[in-house]
Amino acid sequence: MKVLVAEKCGFCPGVRNAITLAKKTLEKKNVVYSLGPIIHNEDVVKQLAQSGLHTVKSIAEIPDGTVLIRSHGATSAELDEIAQKGLDIVDATCVLVKRVQKIARLLHDEGYHVVILGDKDHPEVKAVVGSAPEVEVVGSEEDLDKLSSKRNLGIICQTTQSPDFFAQMLGEIARRGFSEMKIINTLCRETMARQEAAVKLCRQVDIMFVLGGLHSANTRKLAELCKKHNPQTFHLQNWQELDINVLLGKTTAGVTAGASTPDAVIDAFVQNLRDFQEK
Repeated sequence: MKVLVAEKCGFCPGVRNAITLAKKTLEKKNVVYSLGPIIHNEDVVKQLAQSGLHTVKSIAEIPDGTVLIRSHGATSAELDEIAQKGLDIVDATCVLVKRVQKIARLLHDEGYHVVILGDKDHPEVKAVVGSAPEVEVVGSEEDLDKLSSKRNLGIICQTTQSPDFFAQMLGEIARRGFSEMKIINTLCRETMARQEAAVKLCRQVDIMFVLGGLHSANTRKLAELCKKHNPQTFHLQNWQELDINVLLGKTTAGVTAGASTPDAVIDAFVQNLRDFQEK
């Protein structure tokens, strides 16, 4: 089978930095705690767990030692609690997420009602909400009813959203007649490049595979975008999840991957596809 791989896919700089920091910290410390999964990839989390990285849901679960702040960041309250508990901090927050947190605080200080466009349940968004007072999350048109037309809005966006989502929501907000809106584009360029490459590729192939964690927002977004242009799009975590029956009758396959997907997973998947032969 002919296999084409997207020009941009796999680990982004923020994820590579988080994993590198985790490995370096584990070389010095026997036990390290991660406040939530360091990245949204089960294979990577399991590998790091074998080296001593314990994933916890709350700071209360950490008795002592070192806390790794994952790539999605942490709230100001969480950082204060960690400091008050006397725990050592290793900060693996993506620099772009830190930028969004800083912008949220600046917009609030300038007197704007801060609005972040994105998924309220995503850890990055939760960290941004917890980095400044009164941050409103808008994830759909229905959420716009929460916004008071009497307030000036400072608008930012979850880094892993698509430009189409950002533009659509800005258009809906503009129709509401707010007297002032300050908009700062906080989309991740790496994410946008991956989305553009994936859409370009999926139009050229019979079947498209998007590799990455099922809980990874950027991977899900890749799959959603590809499926719009190629209904034969499948979101899988690895080769083991593939039903080979979907390959029957196909001659050309495309592969892309989310920002949390290791090269080894991509390489193995691609090689298995190339070796596939119909019986």
